[in-house]
Formats: sequence, C-alpha cells, structure tokens
Amino acid sequence: MDVLRKALGGLSLIYALVFFTAVLLHAGVSLGPLSQHVIVPAVIVETLCGIAMLAGAYGALSGRAWAWDGLIYTHAAALGGVLMGMLAVAMKPEATATPLLLWYHGTITTVLAAGLGAAFYVSRVRPITTPGSTGIRRPRRRVPR
Repeated sequence: MDVLRKALGGLSLIYALVFFTAVLLHAGVSLGPLSQHVIVPAVIVETLCGIAMLAGAYGALSGRAWAWDGLIYTHAAALGGVLMGMLAVAMKPEATATPLLLWYHGTITTVLAAGLGAAFYVSRVRPITTPGSTGIRRPRRRVPR
C-alpha cells in the first residue's frame, strides 16, 4: 500500500501541474501551439483543483496520517471541478468547445476517477490504526458462552 500511496502522490503532483497549465491557458497565455479562450470561472476552478491536488500530494509523499483521506478528498474535489467544466462546455459548446478542451476534460476525468477508485480501495483494506498511533480500534466481538 505504501507503493500505491507514493504513486498516487506523484500522480497528484503531475495532475496539479496539468491543472496549473490549464489555468495559464484559460487566462489567455499561449503555450507554444496551445491556446484557449479566456474563461475566468475556469481559471478559478482549475486553480482550486491544482491547490487541492498539491495538498493531496504533500500528504501522500510526506507520509502524513491523513494521506489516504487526503487523497480521497482531493481527487473527489478535483473530479467535481472537472465535471463542472464538462457541464459548462455542454451548456455552451459553440463558445468554448475546442478539440483540446474536450480531450483534456475526458482524459483528466478518467485519471482522477481511477485515482479516486484506488484511494477508496485502499481505504477499505488498510487497517484502521497505524503503527505507533492509538487511532480508532475495532471493538472485540463477544462470543456467546
């Protein structure tokens, strides 16, 4: 599980960089051949998604006690932001829909959903307590005599 935690932390860093690149594109900055329309709400949402992914990456890569919960929350928040972007594009496709934007939303939705699924899986199989912590302990079942 430690390998998966570090992998999801590293991927979260990459996702944060992708979100911050999208922020620049939606702010009107051209990055080589890539350019997008200026969309201020997208800049705000993608900035928040990038910050969330950085927080999740920090928790996962530094081995914090809240790392798994942080990965779940940050992936879910970023996925919600991307789904809002997809909804915005669907509501007004003639103004904002470009092949790059459609590809970006589909791809990042897929990878965020996969990361969220992996984090949820680990949250089901990992022990409630971690070594060295008091944590929450499962009560013992009483066996009838």
